[in-house]
Amino acid sequence: PCAVAALVALSFSGAIGLTFLMLGCALEYYGVYWPLFVLIFYFICPIPHFIAKRVGDDSDAASSACRELAYFFTTGIVVSAFGFPIILARVEAIKWGACGLVLAGNAVIFLTILGFFLVFGRGDDFSWEQW
Repeated sequence: PCAVAALVALSFSGAIGLTFLMLGCALEYYGVYWPLFVLIFYFICPIPHFIAKRVGDDSDAASSACRELAYFFTTGIVVSAFGFPIILARVEAIKWGACGLVLAGNAVIFLTILGFFLVFGRGDDFSWEQW
């Protein structure tokens, strides 16, 4: 029951984040769909973690080089996702209001992804590995 409630909450927050992103693109005042390229960052964000989980050793060491490299790449992806709409607004490809909506959507989506890994990444019998 707790895992189902967490999954429902995470899907709801993901829907809210995507709504912010779509509002930044589809509102008549903004009307430019360049910010949708942020979706690429959403999809590639967990890939370094998956690779590090698969390649890294299963020891309970406090730190490993593979895990630290995955954190580094994930941080680069997240920072790029926040920088991309700012650059688009700076070169006037999108309006600053759309940039704000996309940044709000980024915050919600990346917190949702983090929440997913915190809730389902414990390695117990109900984990993200089942998905």
